[in-house]
Amino acid sequence: MTASKIPRWRVLLVDDEEEVRSTLAMGLRKNGFYVAEFNNAISALSAVEPGLFDLAILDVRMPKLSGFELYKKIREKDRRVNVCFLTAFEAFDEFKNLFPELATRHFVRKPIMIASLVKRLNLILNNIEA
Repeated sequence: MTASKIPRWRVLLVDDEEEVRSTLAMGLRKNGFYVAEFNNAISALSAVEPGLFDLAILDVRMPKLSGFELYKKIREKDRRVNVCFLTAFEAFDEFKNLFPELATRHFVRKPIMIASLVKRLNLILNNIEA
């Protein structure tokens, strides 16, 4: 792998829908991200170690642990992990109430085009207001 091909950002991707997860993972990898993908919150949480991931992309609605609950648990392990929530549902009000410190840029509605997601992730990771 050449220096220009080394992934710049390390992403934890958690979505219980295989087609969504694999499509997003493939698109992110093509855009230079390292992606560790998981189909459930429990196995994803077991993979989290301090400093391992720069950003977590979490589906909001998942069995056992919601994306919001998973985010809280991830932050207990690593306070610096950024987040981007994915949902096909209207969960914005719930999101604002649970995490008022996060700007709306941390919330993405499915479906989303890879180019739009990459742009959003780069804004989050570079701490740029949209």
